[in-house]
Amino acid sequence: MKKFRFKLTALFVLMIGLSVLAAGLLMGKSYKDNHTLALQEHMEKEMRVLIAAAPWPVGLTEDGQTEYLQSQAVRFKELADMRVTYVRADGVVLGDSDHEPETMANHLDREEVREALEHGIGSSERHSSTLDENMLYMAMAVKDGDRVQGVIRLAVGMTDIERSLSKMWVALVLGLLLLFVLAAGVSYRVALGVTRPLERMTGAAKRMADMDYEIRVPDDGKDEVSELARALNAMAESLQGQMAVIRRNGMRLQSVLDNMPSGVVMIDPAGNVTLYNSSAEWLLGSSAKERVGRSFTEFKQHYELSQLIRQALDSREPLHEELTVYFPEERLLELNLVPMRMSGEEETGLLIVLQDVTAIRRLERMRSEFVANVSHELKTPVAAVKGFAETLMAGAVNDPETAQSFLKIIHDESERLNRLIGDILELSKIESRRSTQQFSPVDLNAFLERTMEFMKTEAAKKNIELQWEADPELFLEADEDRLGQILLNLLQNGINYTPDGGKVKVRAEYVAGEGADDVDGKIRITVSDTGIGIPKKDLPRIFERFYRVDKARSRSSGGTGLGLSIVKHLVDMHHGTIRVESTVGVGSHFIIELPLLQP
Repeated sequence: MKKFRFKLTALFVLMIGLSVLAAGLLMGKSYKDNHTLALQEHMEKEMRVLIAAAPWPVGLTEDGQTEYLQSQAVRFKELADMRVTYVRADGVVLGDSDHEPETMANHLDREEVREALEHGIGSSERHSSTLDENMLYMAMAVKDGDRVQGVIRLAVGMTDIERSLSKMWVALVLGLLLLFVLAAGVSYRVALGVTRPLERMTGAAKRMADMDYEIRVPDDGKDEVSELARALNAMAESLQGQMAVIRRNGMRLQSVLDNMPSGVVMIDPAGNVTLYNSSAEWLLGSSAKERVGRSFTEFKQHYELSQLIRQALDSREPLHEELTVYFPEERLLELNLVPMRMSGEEETGLLIVLQDVTAIRRLERMRSEFVANVSHELKTPVAAVKGFAETLMAGAVNDPETAQSFLKIIHDESERLNRLIGDILELSKIESRRSTQQFSPVDLNAFLERTMEFMKTEAAKKNIELQWEADPELFLEADEDRLGQILLNLLQNGINYTPDGGKVKVRAEYVAGEGADDVDGKIRITVSDTGIGIPKKDLPRIFERFYRVDKARSRSSGGTGLGLSIVKHLVDMHHGTIRVESTVGVGSHFIIELPLLQP
């Protein structure tokens, strides 16, 4: 913009300078022409006076005319301070105030003499070789009637005029230089006034190009530049609004991508990763910084995934696969690879959506196992009932002792079938969240006393000692019926798997939380037994449905295999935790921790 400013200033100065120079030249020429014209008019008057004062000598000899005219020329030279020359009609000089006539050439070829002979008066301006200066010549024909007798010529040096013109040119040049300086200053100020808004607008345009749309330029004028500034400000405001919308949409899209549970990976036609969201980072064990901008072939830990990507890029057909990955941990991923055309690209890229279906497949497997286990568990008592009923129908009913034994077995199997169906329905109700919960304060001392009293008969059958202990005035917010179901299931298990003469104990205590308030505390209930214990390898699966450590012993004890699974779900409903510690041959400890107050 500075170059433009200086160019504009130089243009203004040049235009002003040329205008002043042209005016000076015109003025100089006009001055010279006017001065010359005035001098010519003065010389014409002088010649008329000379003709009147000294008429042309007629009747004298040539020598007499020469002598007379020479003397008159010298005399008039002294009076008028002009060179006077008398020329005969044939061009011969008869008298001259500055030279001897005999030494002078014929003047018939002189311009002023020729014009005077033709028109009566003539003039010319030329350099005089005789006087070595520029001279103005004025000639007038001397006539006698229509007959031309000769020509009188006056000559004046142009030195004074040229000196005046020189002084004028010096003054003109000095004035022109001064005017140039003033013009340069004024032009620079004018150019600055024109270019400064343009500089601001140029700077604003550059900042807009750098995505800064908050810039504004002054636009309070009424000229075209201000109109341009207002248009630029309106464009910046419009772009700022549009960019704000684009940023919000981009942030929403980025937020959606970052919070999607599914991994999203986008690959361009060249095979480079262009998008890699946070779920993809978690599923594939690498960050977006490591992947974006690099080729998919760098998925070294996921060779099968790289092969699927290459196949989808080559075939340009959608692919749907399930793939097991082992880094950063073993997962089963559902992959959807969809070819997509990138903006402005002729070739298609690839969109990959990854979904972790490990839990879903595990759940499906558990459901399948559950159905199989339920079928198996139901089949056993049904088969027993059917078999003994058929035996009775075949004639065993006539033997009272045998019939009584078979009927007792049918009754026991029916009870077992009833418990199994009840537990299945209960577990289904808990898992589907159809069961309502009524939370209320529970006095644990009274609650444990009632529960242990209820289980006393069951424990007495195996001569098992029941003990309970609780901190005084210990209360808990819980669903009392569900809490009783939890404790009864654990006590039933403890009694079933504890040999005769063993001991089952329940301990309830308060555990302080990390915060300063008591509401952050927990209630810990520990159910301990001196039973057969649980092997360490079975501890992680102990709360699975129908999982039994010793299947034969479990069935003989009347267990359904769903008790601990029901306990785990009920504890979760109370926002608590349950864990087990066990040593084979020593006993087990089931430890429940429940919040003091339900959230």
